[in-house]
Amino acid sequence: MRTRAIRSLIYFAAGLGLIVSIFTYLEGIEASLQSLCTVNAFVSCSAVAKSGKTTLFGISDSYIGIGGFVLIFVVAAIAESRRKEMLWPYLLLFVTTCGVGLSAYFGYVELVQINALCPVCLTAYIFGIVAWVGAILLVQKLRAKAREKAATTEARSAAADGAPATPAAE
Repeated sequence: MRTRAIRSLIYFAAGLGLIVSIFTYLEGIEASLQSLCTVNAFVSCSAVAKSGKTTLFGISDSYIGIGGFVLIFVVAAIAESRRKEMLWPYLLLFVTTCGVGLSAYFGYVELVQINALCPVCLTAYIFGIVAWVGAILLVQKLRAKAREKAATTEARSAAADGAPATPAAE
């Protein structure tokens, strides 16, 4: 997969995740929206929203989702604009890993403590996982490119010194 395609995947997942997180926020304001994704007692946005358990340190999961997906966008954009610095792709990987961890926590709360599943929240979790996989692929791709560049530089340096070039170990 090309680097551009990986970056597009990350932006796509972050964009859709942001839209879903905004919808989750709107569900909290307008209760009638909760009925749109309430199928039964288990698959129920209203059961999750009314539980009062979808906060972390007093911050609603919708705020965490909105902030998290905006942060993914910002870090991904900086990583793209500063392509020679590996700090930003690693920071993107860190941010998305934290997001997946929070998704796992909120998923646990929904399934085990509330005994209900919000399909909108689940959709946001899935987009977070897609962004995380994209960040993993991006770091792997950029590390491979850096290794290739280092091997090429080493071979050129060796050739300039008159020494036989050796293939880089992989």
